[in-house]
Amino acid sequence: MVNKEMLISSDRHETRLAILEDSKLMEIYVQPVERKTVVGNIYVGTVQDILPGIEAAFVDIGLQKNGFLYRDEAATIEDEATPPKIEHILKRKQDILIQILKDPLGTKGARVTTHIAIPGRYLVILPYDKETFGVSRRLPDKERERIKKTAEALKSKNFGLIVRTAAENVSADELRKDLAQLKKIWAGLSRKIRKAKPVSLIYEEPGLEVKAVRDWFNEDFSKLIIDNKKKYNKVASFLKKNSPKLLRKATFYNKSFPLFEKYDINKAIKKSLKRRAWLKSGGYIAIDHTEALTAIDVNTGKFIGKKSLRQTVLKTNLEAAKEVVRQIRLRDIGGIIVIDFIDMIDLRDREKVFKLFNDELAADRTKSRVIEISKIGLVEMTRKSTTENLIKAMGQSCPDCYGTGIVVSEKTKLIAVERAMRKEALTRPSKAFLFKAHPSIVASHRNEITGNLKKDTGKAVYMIADSAVEPDLPIMKSEGSRRKIEEELERLENELKI
Repeated sequence: MVNKEMLISSDRHETRLAILEDSKLMEIYVQPVERKTVVGNIYVGTVQDILPGIEAAFVDIGLQKNGFLYRDEAATIEDEATPPKIEHILKRKQDILIQILKDPLGTKGARVTTHIAIPGRYLVILPYDKETFGVSRRLPDKERERIKKTAEALKSKNFGLIVRTAAENVSADELRKDLAQLKKIWAGLSRKIRKAKPVSLIYEEPGLEVKAVRDWFNEDFSKLIIDNKKKYNKVASFLKKNSPKLLRKATFYNKSFPLFEKYDINKAIKKSLKRRAWLKSGGYIAIDHTEALTAIDVNTGKFIGKKSLRQTVLKTNLEAAKEVVRQIRLRDIGGIIVIDFIDMIDLRDREKVFKLFNDELAADRTKSRVIEISKIGLVEMTRKSTTENLIKAMGQSCPDCYGTGIVVSEKTKLIAVERAMRKEALTRPSKAFLFKAHPSIVASHRNEITGNLKKDTGKAVYMIADSAVEPDLPIMKSEGSRRKIEEELERLENELKI
């Protein structure tokens, strides 16, 4: 049985959510304060333009870029043989109700749909797709049949109904309560919609912490730890109302030592931003992102094996199959993914690797489609992604390689420096600290960092520039009383003037 844990850490810069399996980081989600996700939000928008050539429309929803609406997301198509054209479904300047499917990304606006879905803890209601009824395919067969019978009794002519994976082992009474809550939410939204003027926000999804707990946290998890009191109270309130049995698993972390440091998550995040991920045997996988797809290459690296070439290749590929899935989940890689395993001549070896790859992928909640492994070891797959992945959230295009590579963003470096300094200030008894930091950080962010740390810790923190220091890794030079540190700082500044 896998031991699953969910950790949520939040500060003034971002909220981060980590999922651990047997103490190993498997998924990480980063929500910067200044870049909230809009997935799941509902708006009254206005059709700005219709593009018959690509069967799509642009919808003004009040964001920086117009939403992009495909024909299939604009109407319920009853006769697939003769689907209506987009220009027969919508008109320019028409006001429509839409929901966000995918966040805006780069030059692209948000993907939107008119098929509104209101998610609850166990159920999803679809007010405009009244004929829809479904039960999650991720549920075990017996449980799926039980849930299906229970849910059929809850069906209504007023809305479609979908049963979520989280409904596993849930009683009929709990499902009824969840449905009653969803009906109440929709009744409130319906009143709001009738009064709404375009362009306006009708419904906003909760923050990362509540959304993740609602969608993912269940009996499979052994614990949920949150280091921000406000976020903890929100989650506790949600669980008390919707899943009181799970409330005992949630705890507030109020220690001085940072939560993510305690579980070595910051180290794991740093590794996941690198191009290479090493395997236990000495082999490695290399991950390259392009505009069109993500290519993952498997290499034997330092591993030379002890038996035959076939065994060396098979062992490397089996290790890689597990690590590739972990990296896909960890980095939240979406779109087209091509994995180039080392060539395997024997069909049985290819089947072993492909089976293990699919078994590992079964734990991934994100929808994907995998094409069978080829004779030359290629596996092609597509994976749905609705939000910014880890690389985009924490990285930026590298100017030296014309955008083909990724480097850690300046914002990410700034946050890392502030967190490292906060850790030292909170875990040491001294009243004042002097840190050496990279000149680029000191020149641009000294006042911001020292001001934030004074608010957070109540201690005096000072910084001096040192080009030998890594941009995201400050070094504590000295600590002590405020007077002692200020005298040392003055002496150092005078030496620099000389």
